[in-house]
Amino acid sequence: MKLSGLVRYTPRIFFDERGFFLESYNQPLYQKLGIDVSFVQDNLSFSKKGTVRGLHFQSQPGQAKLISCLEGRIWDVAVDIRPDSPTFGAWEGIFLDSETREQFFIPSGFAHGFCVLSDTALVQYKVSSVYNPETECSIRWNDPVLAIEWPVSDPILSPRDQTNPLFTEVFRDALAARR
Repeated sequence: MKLSGLVRYTPRIFFDERGFFLESYNQPLYQKLGIDVSFVQDNLSFSKKGTVRGLHFQSQPGQAKLISCLEGRIWDVAVDIRPDSPTFGAWEGIFLDSETREQFFIPSGFAHGFCVLSDTALVQYKVSSVYNPETECSIRWNDPVLAIEWPVSDPILSPRDQTNPLFTEVFRDALAARR
């Protein structure tokens, strides 16, 4: 991964005539991969093709996420929002699907979003802090400064995601301090 802290992981899948088995989370193994986080909440998101969700983050205390696509295919995006990071404002996107079962770890200090490429998608994410609507923040999905290359032309968006503030509005002070 090009951005510090992001981890892409492909779990071992054991197939036989009955189907398959995999460990979706194993704390000692994930610690060896650099994912030393205590997860406290699991979330499921079911969405239709063309849906874009994001870019969301918790300002306090922050929120690490371990993303898995249980059904379908998505394009998952992480944006570095750590003001002291040399890659502040940079993004990385990867495909996740229910065939490879790859997972994407996004540490605290990143905004997160995804778009659905299959007819529907079921996405699970483990998070390191309980959802708090008072510290939930967001950045507009199609922010021109970020220039994320979403693989969707006419997305389905929530009313909130249509009007999220721009990156330069959310991080005005951090950007001014960098000048």
